[in-house]
Amino acid sequence: MTQGPVDLQVSLSYGLPRKGIPAPSSFRRWVAAALDRRCKAADIGIRIVDTEEGQHFNRHYRGKDYATNVLSFEADRPEGLPDDVHIPLIGDLILCAPVVEREAREQNKPLVAHYAHMTVHGTLHLLGWDHQDDLEANAMEQLEREILASFGISDPYL
Repeated sequence: MTQGPVDLQVSLSYGLPRKGIPAPSSFRRWVAAALDRRCKAADIGIRIVDTEEGQHFNRHYRGKDYATNVLSFEADRPEGLPDDVHIPLIGDLILCAPVVEREAREQNKPLVAHYAHMTVHGTLHLLGWDHQDDLEANAMEQLEREILASFGISDPYL
């Protein structure tokens, strides 16, 4: 089983009723798996939002006027902090529940598997992984497949 970082704090908040949303312990396990052997301490906030709030965040921060499945916001390192000082705050994830639910239905995936995928995907973004070109996308997708497979979740890109 994946151990994740030595010290992990995952804070969840909800902008809609929690019905149908996985338990906080599931989100913590998914984040831990994405961080496994990649950092020793991490503090991540996850907010589960409705379409309106998801659209607001996407419009405000990315200039795109629609709700998307997951947004990742890396934490800013305080100015003047010595390079050898590590702060555990990695960043925040915004998951839009209605979009995740719709995509799971459209892709014939179990809802919990899609939440796992979006959480792992967003967490990897917080660590600097990206998919701006084919090489980066292939590497990130392969890592996602391996992490999700550790939970018995099939390849999300099939």
